[in-house]
Amino acid sequence: MKSASFFWVLLFILGIWSCSRNPYASTNKVYKKQSKTLAKSISALPKDQWNTDSIKQAAYWVGTTNFNLRKPNFVIIHHTAQNACEQTLKTFTMTKTSVSAHYVICKDGTIHHMLNDYMRAWHGGIAKWGNMLDINSASIGIELDNNGFEPFDSLQINSLISLLSRLKNNYGIPKANFIGHGDIAPTRKNDPNFRFPWKALSDKGFGLWYDNNLDSVPAGFNPIIALRIIGYDVKDNRAAIQSFKRHFLQDTTRNLNAMDSLVLFNLQKKYL
Repeated sequence: MKSASFFWVLLFILGIWSCSRNPYASTNKVYKKQSKTLAKSISALPKDQWNTDSIKQAAYWVGTTNFNLRKPNFVIIHHTAQNACEQTLKTFTMTKTSVSAHYVICKDGTIHHMLNDYMRAWHGGIAKWGNMLDINSASIGIELDNNGFEPFDSLQINSLISLLSRLKNNYGIPKANFIGHGDIAPTRKNDPNFRFPWKALSDKGFGLWYDNNLDSVPAGFNPIIALRIIGYDVKDNRAAIQSFKRHFLQDTTRNLNAMDSLVLFNLQKKYL
């Protein structure tokens, strides 16, 4: 009887342990292994890679004493376009998806820090902002649990603002460099959706916003040039206009009206 009782107690303890165990323990091991591989790679001394007689070889290697890690200079905000935080966590821990982000913020405000800020996440895809094409190499990606058709929970936004404050302070990210996925990829993406509270973020110092008093638009004002000055890729003019309006006017249409032009002219001056 005693051995039987011990058996059931042991099963009970094991059941509790398995429930409390991190369900991502196996993929966390992959993360650690890849991190160690990268650390080993950057700490290795440079090797002679020149295989031509036209370049004079140095007799010995000289390593500089002045360097550090490259810091992120942009924050790109996304919505997950999925139906639950756990679904996104699973997506980002499957190698076949080839997508990731530094942070995932659930609807209840829980923040999952999935990748070291100095490492390069795969969140931007084919994108452009100003003259920059490799957005992933200069940015931190933040995914908000949102299917793309719903408002953003206040708990989620509060956590986001706290996170953005830390990132801005840690890395000196300029106010203008907090933007959305739809801004850098207007022909492909629309996240975060038009319900995202960009003005509330701007009021806290994250992202530019237009003034309350708008100057009249001068004769000869070119809205496409203005979009380009702000940073938008204007190869597809209508997509760039739609992205701009979604961000600054919570409007998903593609045609500029008088109010849109006033806002665009005002913002252009902030970027000049």
